[in-house]
Amino acid sequence: MSLRIYNTLSRALEEFVPIEPGHVRMYVCGITVYDLCHIGHARANVAFDVVQRWLRASGLRVTYVRNITDIEDKIIRRAVENGETIRALTQRMIDEMYRDFDALGIQRPDFDPRATDHVPGMLRIVGQLQEKGLAYTSEGGDVNYAVRRFPGYGKLSGKSLDELHAGERVAVLDGKEDPLDFVLWKAAKPTEPADAQWDSPWGRGRPGWHIECSAMACATLGQTIDIHGGGADLQFPHHENEIAQSEGAHGQALARVWMHNGFVNIDNEKMSKSLGNFFTIRDVLKKFDAETIRFFIVRAHYRSPLNYSDVHLDDARNALRRLYTALDAVAPAPLDIDWSQPHAARFRAAMDNDFATPEAVAVLFELAAEANRSKSAQVAGLLKALGGVLGLLQGDPRAFLQGGAALDEAGIQQQIAARAAAKQAKNFAEADRIRNELLAQGIVLKDSPSGTTWEASSPRGD
Repeated sequence: MSLRIYNTLSRALEEFVPIEPGHVRMYVCGITVYDLCHIGHARANVAFDVVQRWLRASGLRVTYVRNITDIEDKIIRRAVENGETIRALTQRMIDEMYRDFDALGIQRPDFDPRATDHVPGMLRIVGQLQEKGLAYTSEGGDVNYAVRRFPGYGKLSGKSLDELHAGERVAVLDGKEDPLDFVLWKAAKPTEPADAQWDSPWGRGRPGWHIECSAMACATLGQTIDIHGGGADLQFPHHENEIAQSEGAHGQALARVWMHNGFVNIDNEKMSKSLGNFFTIRDVLKKFDAETIRFFIVRAHYRSPLNYSDVHLDDARNALRRLYTALDAVAPAPLDIDWSQPHAARFRAAMDNDFATPEAVAVLFELAAEANRSKSAQVAGLLKALGGVLGLLQGDPRAFLQGGAALDEAGIQQQIAARAAAKQAKNFAEADRIRNELLAQGIVLKDSPSGTTWEASSPRGD
């Protein structure tokens, strides 16, 4: 089966064919570096780390670009509050970002351009838009994008201009012709520090947020790229505005495929800094090991909501323990993956179906159960190798097992209840996943008309 990806633009699964045969150019919107990264940043960056890992595992050459936004309103405010330069703040936060991402096994991109290094490219695009009549200068010196002059505006969000206008809560301010118009170049303000200003044909100022990604994507990957990714919260207005800018200036599609990962929810409410219901990666790492956090993210499909709680992370840790228990019981043989092997073929089919990591993880638990039964070093080796494709199971099994808590009676009953709920909902794949997870730790489920019971058998076969 060839790789299929859900394209937000077409709202359909599409067979993925790179523009250049064998080479994928992927751009993902990165972090605005003014504070420590939170668990929402972890979700997005682990998700696209898995995407680029699978593309490479599929034999494709990948040029992966993830930008760094190092000039923006929040950055300026924080630097002023701290009494430090913008450069000092952003460099410190970039260092902290990589400290967190490295811990989570997020491989570094091929390029991580900083917005402040691409201001000349931004100015060129703004100039092109103005020449084409898609931008205008306000009395205050800002350069704005005239949304209604771009025929395709709204195609990514799937909303018409009238629908977007009806939901617009911002009054026409700062010389905008329309509330939906957005700023391309912001005129300098007397209260802003000197290191937040650049020279331009429109006077001293700084770029708007959206134009930054248009310029960086073009500079590193060209005018049309294969995959553009980011969180669902960026679909509108950020990515919609990127399309308007890039396609308005260059006259060709910005990206062939648009991918968006789902939100992180806290108590079924979207996590956000404005609501105060967010957790930094650094804080979560104080309670849970990094691989458990990564596994918690990976075992959910990238497009689905991710419900964050200590209970769910505890469950992820126990599940990961079951995989490591199998590797501890049987020393894995080093091997290259034979994709024709049945387990590997099922893993590949899952990943080729829009990076369906829940099904891929279920294959890992099947292998763990088989390793426990057969004591085969080859089966354990395949478990470790396929886990490595997802950035998992590369640590020392004994060290991991000594660092976590074992599954207790309450945890087993919780898993049995979750399996029963999955069966009632006819989600048999999830029910099988839970059964295989339990089996990998030596927990054998027995179904009967009166309910489900369990008994323990040693994972080591003792």
